[in-house]
Amino acid sequence: MAEVKKAKTTKVKKSAAVSAPTSKKANGKCTDKKCPFHAGLSVRGRSFTGEIIRKREKTVKVEWPRHKYFPKYERYARLSGSVIAHLPDCISPEIEIGDKVKITECRPLSRMKHVVVVEKIKE
Repeated sequence: MAEVKKAKTTKVKKSAAVSAPTSKKANGKCTDKKCPFHAGLSVRGRSFTGEIIRKREKTVKVEWPRHKYFPKYERYARLSGSVIAHLPDCISPEIEIGDKVKITECRPLSRMKHVVVVEKIKE
């Protein structure tokens, strides 16, 4: 029998352009080992825009609204997606609950965190 050759597929890595924030903690030096600006954490994949609903020391919960259509009822339902994201030390002072932020996927940082806050959009 003739062997069937499978075509090799290659994944293309997309890297998001991330610029360092203007305000820096600790006299211009960021000490966070998981910072995409100063520690070299590579961000790739999808990015989302959402609102911060919970803020802890280095962790935030970001939520964004979405609508889903249910054909049985011929109606749309308001749902929300949420994710737990890492908050770098250099951005932390300028971000509060209720702010709009942009988050981007990265390597797994912990059991729950797979995204990192990249920038603040507006209050």
